[in-house]
Amino acid sequence: MDRLQAFRLFYADMITANAGIPPGSELQDALASTPREKFVGDPPWKIFTRSGYVDSPSDDPAFLYQDVVVSLGAQAPLNNGQPTLHAFCLAALAPKKGERVVHIGAGTGYYTTLLAKLVGETGTVDAYEIEPHLAQRAKCNLAEFPNVSVHSRSGAEGPIPPCDVLYVNAGATEPMGVWLDALQIDGRLLFPLTAAVGGGATLLVTRREGGIFPARFLLQAQFVPCIGARDPAMEERLAQAFRNGKWSEVKSLHRDNAPDASCWCAGSDWWLSTN
Repeated sequence: MDRLQAFRLFYADMITANAGIPPGSELQDALASTPREKFVGDPPWKIFTRSGYVDSPSDDPAFLYQDVVVSLGAQAPLNNGQPTLHAFCLAALAPKKGERVVHIGAGTGYYTTLLAKLVGETGTVDAYEIEPHLAQRAKCNLAEFPNVSVHSRSGAEGPIPPCDVLYVNAGATEPMGVWLDALQIDGRLLFPLTAAVGGGATLLVTRREGGIFPARFLLQAQFVPCIGARDPAMEERLAQAFRNGKWSEVKSLHRDNAPDASCWCAGSDWWLSTN
């Protein structure tokens, strides 16, 4: 084993352990076999901290195999996100071999690569990235996967192909109808529901027979805005709902019916219930 592969193996062990995933998982294998340096541009790499970005002190890729957020080198603050957060989310989505995945906010394709490995050659992944230069980088990085298609456009608009897993990596103020409609029965949607300042929590929604949508928040998180999935009026409603608490008590998503006393927060044609 060479030095860099040893770092990757340790990184995969550490990230999955932090996310509460048992040893020997397919996600652990996917993390260990994916070179993160391929997706974050040229060194020095900019590592995100609470005080801003700091440069890696050298071009040694070992600095990338930590639980850190790394800039993608774009003009906007677009990053390769925190590995433990994404591992936790991917474990909750539980992609299976042969499933069809939609990945919105693919960036340069690092987490898209993990999804492609999890669904295998019999599965498919449609990746959406609205920033043209990032989408082009993603196409190059994902060229080895014939079952992955990269779309250089917004994933907040239709058409979105029917899917078993829909993973959104940018903050929205509502569960977009186009996302919910794309879910097959037992399909899972996970996206950050965020207020104006970007803070919120990741929401996991599952589609069941009869239009039932069990839903629960997984963890608090902050993401860049999802272009086309933001409503200023909803930003304030969500900020108030998160301030009032009880977000961890949400149990279901409802569509096209009037909210009742169990409503945690409501949009124009949807609402989240604590029942």
